[in-house]
Amino acid sequence: MTTRYTKDHEWVRMEGGLAVIGISPHAAEQLGDVVFVELPAVGKSFKKGDDMAVVESVKAASDVYAPISGEIVAVNQPIADEPAKVNEDPAGAAWFVKLKPSNAAEFDALMDAAGYAAFVESAR
Repeated sequence: MTTRYTKDHEWVRMEGGLAVIGISPHAAEQLGDVVFVELPAVGKSFKKGDDMAVVESVKAASDVYAPISGEIVAVNQPIADEPAKVNEDPAGAAWFVKLKPSNAAEFDALMDAAGYAAFVESAR
């Protein structure tokens, strides 16, 4: 499975034609202890770059942007119920949404793991 990343620290992994989206471990680490997650409604459509969700921590509140365009087909309600789960497994079980992509080329244009690691390093 290929995972791609954005400059806003979201990750996207394609699974069975759906884009699974979350925040990177780097983003979770920078936020600190997550205390609130607001997820979008299933059925809502987003364009790449739209505000899609909100994550708040003891340090800051941050928007989660749609890394690709599409329609929300599932949300991870357990992270809204227990936001601390985001810190426990940000790149896995703490995904935010599953989205049906409307433009597959947007996924291919995102950074790969090596590109993202270099981006994070250059921002330090």
